[in-house]
Formats: sequence, C-alpha cells, structure tokens
Amino acid sequence: MLFKFLKYLQPTSYFQLYRKDGTSIFPIVSKLPVEITQKLTPNPEFKSELAKEYDLSWQAIKKGYFGNASTYKTFEKVPVIDEYRFIRLYFHPVWALYVFLIRLFTFKNPVTEWKGWNSTKKVKRKNNSEKIIIYPDWDKNPSKLINEGTLVSVVIPTLNRYSYLKDVLQDFEKQTYSNFEILIVDQSQPFQKEFYRQFNLNINLIRQEEPALWLARNTAIEKAKGTVIALSEDDVRVPDIWIENHLRCLDYFDADVSAGVFYPEGSSIPKDRSFFSVASQFATGNAALYRNIFKKTGLFDRQFEKQRMGDSEFGLRVFLEGMKSVSNPYASCIDVKAGTGGLRQLGSWDAFRPKKWFAPRPIPSVLYLYRKYYGSKRAIYSLLKTVPPSVMPYRFKKNRKLLLVGVLISLFLFPIILIQVLISWQKASKKLTQGAKISELS
Repeated sequence: MLFKFLKYLQPTSYFQLYRKDGTSIFPIVSKLPVEITQKLTPNPEFKSELAKEYDLSWQAIKKGYFGNASTYKTFEKVPVIDEYRFIRLYFHPVWALYVFLIRLFTFKNPVTEWKGWNSTKKVKRKNNSEKIIIYPDWDKNPSKLINEGTLVSVVIPTLNRYSYLKDVLQDFEKQTYSNFEILIVDQSQPFQKEFYRQFNLNINLIRQEEPALWLARNTAIEKAKGTVIALSEDDVRVPDIWIENHLRCLDYFDADVSAGVFYPEGSSIPKDRSFFSVASQFATGNAALYRNIFKKTGLFDRQFEKQRMGDSEFGLRVFLEGMKSVSNPYASCIDVKAGTGGLRQLGSWDAFRPKKWFAPRPIPSVLYLYRKYYGSKRAIYSLLKTVPPSVMPYRFKKNRKLLLVGVLISLFLFPIILIQVLISWQKASKKLTQGAKISELS
C-alpha cells in the first residue's frame, strides 16, 4: 500500500495487495491525463515529494479513476510525519490515536512517533467525495449487450424466505430488460414448488436438499445459459432498471464485473459510494459478471459453507487476476436484512458476533480468508480493529458511541474473547491445511 500506516486501518483491503502481474491499483500521477489531475488537490503540507504523489494517487482512485495509466509496482517509505498527516486527512482523528498506540506498543521510536502524531493534530479531515470524476454519458451510449439481447442468468439461492422472495421476484417482473432467466436454488423445508406458479418469469427451479448457499450458487452458475451472470438474494429489493444498468456498466467501462451497491432498508446510498469507482469489495447479493470469468477464477470456495465472506474471497481472486470490477451505484439494491432463513437460520447473523460464550470469534472462514491472502500479521491487525467493537450487539453496529463502549467492555472480557479468537484461529488453521474447495466451471 502506498502509505504504510494503512496496514493498521485497512489490513485486509484488496488494495493492500499487488495483482498477479506485479502491479498495484494506484496510478502513477505523472501518467494521468490532465482532465483527471484537474480533479485532484495537491497538498503542499507533506514533507516529501513522494508523499505528495502518493496522496494524489490515492485521491484518483477514491474519486473514481478507471483509466489505463501505468500503476506503481513498488512503494518507498515516506517520513513518519507524512504517514500521520495522511491518516488524519482521510480518517477520523481517533484512528490516528489508534495507530499511534499500536506503534508505541510495537516498540517504534517513541520520540519520532510523538512528533509525527502531535505535530499533525491541526490537520483537518478531507472529503474525497468532492470533485469526483463524472461519467455523464455512461447511460446514453449505445449498449452492445442490450442491443444484441444478451441472455442474463439471475442466480438466487433461497432458504425458508418465501415471503421475502415473493417481493424480489415481483421486482424482477418489472424489469426494463426482458431477456433473462432466473435460476432459483430452493433449500427450504418444507419445499413449496407451487409457490413459483404465480410469477410471470422464466424460472429455472432447482431443488437442493442440503442447506448450503455456496453449493447453491455454484450449482446455479453451472446450469446457467446466459453470457452474463447476475447475482441476487432472497431478501433484497431491486429497481426496475437493475439488470439494464448492470449491462450498461459492463459495456461502458469495458468491465468484467459490475458490483452493485447495497444500502439498508430505510436508508440511502452512502455518499462515498454514490459514484462509479474501482470496486473495493464484491457481494453475491448484487453483482453482474461475465460467465467466462468463473472459468478463469473457478467457482466459489466451499470452505466458506455455512459461514461468511465467500463472496469477498471470490472478489479478491478477481482483483488478483487484474480484472476490472466497477462499483456501480446505479444498479443498487435495498438490503432488507430478513430476520429469518438464510445464514441467519444456520446460526450466522454476523461474522464477528458469536451466539455462545465459547464459540469462535470471528467465524473461522474470516481468518481463513485473511491468513490465506494477507498473512497472519495482517490478520492480527484486522482482529485488533474489528473484534473489540463486536462485543456490542449487531443492532448497535452503526452507533459509534456504543461501539466505543464495546471496546471498553472487551477489556474486561479479554480472557473470554482471547479464547474465542484462539478457537477461531485453530479452526481456520484446519481450513488452511485442507486447502481451498474451489471447483472449476466446465
């Protein structure tokens, strides 16, 4: 990563890694076209010229740059004071303190760290959502995929959520793009085959006895007839232009993946995700991609079965292959967060909140993912950042004050939390020893 301190705050971000061809995601600023650099704001307060360039490169990605400019293959160290300045520019001040404390506890030079942290106290946080890069004609250019009537295969696994599934299927009846099939892998008990007769849709119904969501998705993808695979879920709501806007995005940006944006019911699209940008994550509840991508990457890893982050792992494989994945706010969907069925029924509401005192925290598949791709040290950094706030219940996940309370409570519960983490670590080690369970697409 261009600034080293990001390893403490974003230890398991896709962008922390180099792709298989040795390149990073961050463009060399001198190679950017003028119309892009005009959107960037140079910061003369950085001590080193290198830090100034890295800051502009960060801005370019965060503002929605997609071009073909050369990217960095290596990053050099910048002064500690520039590291702290960068953190304060783009993150809440509490995270600068967090980094400072970690640096002290890991025996970095206390004088250097104090100077860096203290001398940047007056730095004001910057908003990257200003002067974003706009693509005004993205929905006006002719779309080859749409004009040729490309068949889209929509994949929906479902488990005991018929009432929620009814809503999303009614949404698909209203789509502006009509050439699509829906592959539904139904794992419900009891199975209600007659439920599907009420919909005016081209449904390919697949009955699966075993409740296994990653198996369900893999099965549907193998049976899909479409050139494009659209991934959805049984507890979302999609607008009538959902398929159309995924196709337009794939066409306009010559992208491999259109990664749609989620937002909770009763809310709206987050400001920092309200424009096109390089996708920093992948979610199986809202995405469209070419079917042949699975031939290059393989299907979903079944080491994540009945657990979480299988979609993040797949998205990381796509990233490492150097494929273009675009965060698409115009193919958004509402996340209803059904309280029953799905992974909820299988005992997993959240990756970091176990239901029992001595259950693993986080779910082992999380550490399997982190350790496999980022190494144990980065995995530990991630645990330090995510586990303490997870002591608070899921419904308080967005309440910053209560999450801080959770951090304090975690100090008192440290022995129990440590046992939970060690259990998860051990189970993740078994997964790593077994290796990936990734089938190839025939």
